[in-house]
Amino acid sequence: MVEYKTIKDWPEDERPREKLLKRGPESLSDGELLAIILRTGDGTSKQSALDHARTLLSEFKNLRNLSSAGINEIRKIKGIKGIGPAKAATIMAAFEIGRRLSKEEIRPGDTFRCSEDVYRHYHSTMRDSKKESFLTILLDSKNKVIKEVDISTGSLTASIVHPRELFNPAIKESAAAMILIHNHPSGDPTPSREDIELTKRLREAGELLGIRVLDHIIIGDGHHVSLAEMGYMK
Repeated sequence: MVEYKTIKDWPEDERPREKLLKRGPESLSDGELLAIILRTGDGTSKQSALDHARTLLSEFKNLRNLSSAGINEIRKIKGIKGIGPAKAATIMAAFEIGRRLSKEEIRPGDTFRCSEDVYRHYHSTMRDSKKESFLTILLDSKNKVIKEVDISTGSLTASIVHPRELFNPAIKESAAAMILIHNHPSGDPTPSREDIELTKRLREAGELLGIRVLDHIIIGDGHHVSLAEMGYMK
């Protein structure tokens, strides 16, 4: 009978943690990086952390899909023992740190020159969300950023935005203009009829209040749509 070897029994150059320390994180595969986060296997000497990592990647196909999974989705994967709430939470925390690092904080006085600038800033945090999130960037009279405001997080198919919720913070901050942003969980940023109608309604409300709605940008998976560039803001 062949004795099963844990990662600790492997040659040092093949162990993910030691390999990272010696060669750098870029030398590791996705599975090896994930194994370091998991730290240990199931405690029975039958499945190592790397075995668990490979099973997770096989099930979810890639790191991006895994990064958007919930705790229960991770825990219910067949063929894996030893991943409880603590390890599932560790995986989710690691991905969330990555998302936050990829999104630089908006500072007062910053400017967005075009819809592509907005897309580059928000796509990493919004494209994988399973729910629609709606936010706005408040701008001063020179179109410089005052602040970012989260307006709503909706259901799986639609976000609920009321003009009162949108314009209250704009009035409090004496904003002169704003940019609207939301994501499509489907990954397709093509505006729906509801998106177009909502944009029209909010733009008209802004005109009454003297607050210009400059654009409504929809974030998808790998691309975006600007309703201003499509001619819907005229």
